[in-house]
Amino acid sequence: MITLGIETSCDETASAIVNDGHILSSVVSSSVPLHEKYGGVIPEIASRFHVEYINRVTKKALKKAGKKLSEVDLVAVTDSPGLPGSLLVGVSFAKALGYSLKVPVVPVNHLHAHLYANFLTEGGKFLEFPLVGVVVSGGHTNIFISRSFSDFEVIGRTKDDAIGEAFDKVAKILGIGYPGGPRIEKYAKHFSGKAPINFPRAYMDKDSFDFSLSGVKTSVLYYIKNRKSPKKEISRISWSFQEAVFDVLVDKIIRACKKYKIYDVIMGGGVIANMRLRAKLKHVSRRMGYRFFCPPPALCLDNAAMIAGLGEAIVNANPKIREVEK
Repeated sequence: MITLGIETSCDETASAIVNDGHILSSVVSSSVPLHEKYGGVIPEIASRFHVEYINRVTKKALKKAGKKLSEVDLVAVTDSPGLPGSLLVGVSFAKALGYSLKVPVVPVNHLHAHLYANFLTEGGKFLEFPLVGVVVSGGHTNIFISRSFSDFEVIGRTKDDAIGEAFDKVAKILGIGYPGGPRIEKYAKHFSGKAPINFPRAYMDKDSFDFSLSGVKTSVLYYIKNRKSPKKEISRISWSFQEAVFDVLVDKIIRACKKYKIYDVIMGGGVIANMRLRAKLKHVSRRMGYRFFCPPPALCLDNAAMIAGLGEAIVNANPKIREVEK
C-alpha cells in the first residue's frame, strides 16, 4: 500500500511516502527560523508557511520516493491535536488529494503517531501490546497505556506547561534563544555535574502520573534574579533544571510500568531526542530491566512518515475504512 502522509500540526510542514511500513521518503520544511525572534510559535505565521510549502514538500516527497501521485493508495493526515489554522491547511490539502485521486483519507492523531514512529524502526519488530507510551514535546507531556494502534488511554498529562514549553521559557529567562530544548541541552553538557542546584521536583499526588512544570520554571526565575552574575552559571542552571525535569519524568514512567505490569515503553516527541534523557532511560533499563524504545531524532521531531505509518496500520486493522472514508 502506497501511503502519502501529511503533517501540519504546528511549525513543520511535512510530507512522506510509506509503503507497507517502510519509509520511502520523508520531507520536512520548518518555519522555526521565522518564529525565533518571537521566542515561540506564532500561529498565523505557521499557517501561512504551510499554505506556501505544503505542495512543494509533497512533490519533493513523491520525487524522492520515485512515485507518482497517481500511485498513491491512501492519504493519512494529522487532524488533531495542533494549531487550528495549521491543521486546517493539512486536512484541506489531504481531502482535496483524496477526492481527486478517489482514495481514502484517514485522520490521524498526532500524539499517537509519535508513539507509532517506533514501529517504523528496526526495534519495532520486538514490540507487542500492551505498551506504556510517553510523548514529550513542545506542546504535550502525556503518558499512555497503549493496547492497540487505535486504543490509547491517557493516564497522565501536564497540568500547566509541557516539558518542551518549559524548556523554551527557561531558555528565554536565561537569554540563550529559541528553541529552548537544544540550547539548554548544549549548555548543560558543559557542566561538570558537581554541586548542581537543587531545583524542586513536583511529583503531584502520591498516585498521580500528571506533571506540573510551573514550580521548577519559577524557581529558575527567582534563582537568576537573586544572583549577581547569572550568565556565569548558565551551564550549571541548565544542567540542574534539566535534571529536575527528567528525574520526575523517569520516575513517573517507572511507576506506570510497575502499576500496569508492563516492561516495554515506547517514547515519542521532540524532547526524546535529548541525549541526557536517553542516558537516564538506558541506566534504568540496565538497572531495572525495562525496555525503552526511542526513534532516531528525525522521527522524534514532527514528521509525516509517522502519520503515514499509523494511517496504514489503522486501515489494515479496519479494512472497511477503504470504503467509507473516501
